[in-house]
Amino acid sequence: MPELIAIIEAVLLAAGEPLSLERLSGVFPEAERPEREVLRTALSELAIACAGRGVELVEVAGGFRLQVPQAFSPWVSRLWEERAAHYSRALLETLALIAYRQPITRGEIEAVRGVSLSSSIMKTLQERDWIKVVGHREVPGRPALYATTHTFLDYFNLKSLSDLPPLVAAREPEIIGAEVDLHAQANPPALSGDTRMESSS
Repeated sequence: MPELIAIIEAVLLAAGEPLSLERLSGVFPEAERPEREVLRTALSELAIACAGRGVELVEVAGGFRLQVPQAFSPWVSRLWEERAAHYSRALLETLALIAYRQPITRGEIEAVRGVSLSSSIMKTLQERDWIKVVGHREVPGRPALYATTHTFLDYFNLKSLSDLPPLVAAREPEIIGAEVDLHAQANPPALSGDTRMESSS
């Protein structure tokens, strides 16, 4: 049988998405299944072996993933030049408000931004599975409460919400434009098979 590290590398490359320790363990026959600590040790060794190469091992909310380091994105991104687009500032500000203030209602988002929120923005964020409804505010009308998802954490290379950059309170309406550029933290498209979408403001 090939070495454990090589098997893990092959599985992560083939998966194209983060894999938890449980899913990694599940690819082995029960009689050959390594202990969790053995898996973790192999993952640590794989991460070290990737240092200085064109691929890195990262742990995000959904598990472990092999991806292109951000330093290589100027070259890798040219593979998608014809399809390249960007997220609007309004969408990114909305996403940031949800990430930092969750759970939050649509009305509360509009109050902070000072403008009406386009339905297409909320639809796009939900279609991307970056946000979801987690309940309703106990006030008249019972507006929906929105929060981020594990998919959001995975896309932006975050293990948990505590990994979000510190927020400068005085500039909350500008949290994406200046202090926090979530888009820049996103994993390069060459790994996720993902392309950027243009969203309305």
